Amino acid sequence: MALKRPELTIGIEEEYQIIDPETRELKSFITQFLKDDRMILKQVELKPELLQSVVEVGTQPCKTIQDARSEIVKLRKIVREIAADQGACIAAAGTHPFSSWLTQDITPFDRYQGIIQKMQDAARQLLIFGMHVHIGISDREHVVDTMNTVKYFLPHILALSSSSPFWEGRDTGLKSYRANVFKFLPRTGIPPYLTGFAEYDKLLEFLINTGTIKDGSSIYWDARPHHAYPTLEFRICDLATTVDDAIAIAAMLQALVLKHYKMRVDNIRFRQYPNLLIEENKWRASRYGINGTLMDFGKQESLPAKQLIEELVEFVDDVVDELGTRKEIEHIYKILEEGTSADKQLAIFEKTGDLKDVVDWLIEETARA
Repeated sequence: MALKRPELTIGIEEEYQIIDPETRELKSFITQFLKDDRMILKQVELKPELLQSVVEVGTQPCKTIQDARSEIVKLRKIVREIAADQGACIAAAGTHPFSSWLTQDITPFDRYQGIIQKMQDAARQLLIFGMHVHIGISDREHVVDTMNTVKYFLPHILALSSSSPFWEGRDTGLKSYRANVFKFLPRTGIPPYLTGFAEYDKLLEFLINTGTIKDGSSIYWDARPHHAYPTLEFRICDLATTVDDAIAIAAMLQALVLKHYKMRVDNIRFRQYPNLLIEENKWRASRYGINGTLMDFGKQESLPAKQLIEELVEFVDDVVDELGTRKEIEHIYKILEEGTSADKQLAIFEKTGDLKDVVDWLIEETARA
């Protein structure tokens, strides 16, 4: 039977920081607007996270990347307005520059209390903010097959999205500290190689039967078959500070899914590499962002991350016009030239020595359409 072309819809979830404009610290906020775990305000569904200073929103499934951009611009604007009504601001970055997880209020819903009871400080310290990108693939076998292939490029994507260089008032020396905080949870990291959806289903069944998890939502891999939607969900990214960066990254993930499909139609298979090597590249991406090196597994040598990311853009060049995303993909060159959010945050701190200036910049850039 011929392989079905994936739907390639795009859905983007963003987790925003709620900021007190006077202190620039994180502000417990979300429960003022929520009832029964969520509430719709101004046509936007706000979702809580474990900590009250975090609010999550998500787009509808979008047919084009341009539609996804319009949705993100709208969502950021509406959430800014809702926050402003309560004397707060929002900012987009993987970590807050100086607020501490020790002072954060837990969202008082049963499921979050259950998480705290089970995971204790491993969960309490998750004062981190990510962007999740869903790409529509209704064929579950193809979801797993795509995940097996494109996980090779997850470190490249992390490097581009890096926006979390600070933690509790310190320059961590890492460009994505968020990626390392998230490792405290179980069932995280680069997904394993799976022979098919049946193996994934069997794995889930085992974990559910042993009382380890309730369902697939507790699988936190950097890419995973979504438990409820017909999508491959990419979870590797720090929250992008600007809309342009977010959309460029989402466009690249969509392009990788289509590229993989076309390879399969042409009976071309991508070589599988051990997770140990991909995790090493992920570590390098979290440590140095786009300014370090990544391993080229085929050549068996370390090369500048910027060079390999440029090669990634070239790798998907034959599908971007079909998707109508050339402009969005080419924004990646601007990220490579001007730096990621992490690079820019560090530059501001080096210039002013004040992390409040970093927060002010994040608030301003988050609002930029």
